[in-house]
Amino acid sequence: QVQLVESGGGLVQPGGSLRVSCVASGFKFSVTWMYWVRQAPGKGLEWVSSVGPDGSSVDYTRAVRGRFTASRDNTKDTMYLQMNDLKPEDTALYYCSTDKAGYHRGQGTQVTVSS
Repeated sequence: QVQLVESGGGLVQPGGSLRVSCVASGFKFSVTWMYWVRQAPGKGLEWVSSVGPDGSSVDYTRAVRGRFTASRDNTKDTMYLQMNDLKPEDTALYYCSTDKAGYHRGQGTQVTVSS
């Protein structure tokens, strides 16, 4: 069955960087669009980034554009989200998903941006 496992979250100060990862299994990762979504405390799921099957098509929500970089390694069935210049409003549970709405997502990894 489809399994998505996120890791790499943590506590970071404003302006800092963090990279989160997502390991996929149970489906043909290399031909699947993948997504990052997040959920801030008390809010709904928010789409963050989309990554095409070969990694050449990438899009971001305006709030993270220029600060976050999404990528994937199809040889490892793994997707990444490099987050730079983090802000307190980036604090959220970050999920990878096989759909943009986040219905089919992993368990998430917590990112907390605070001084």
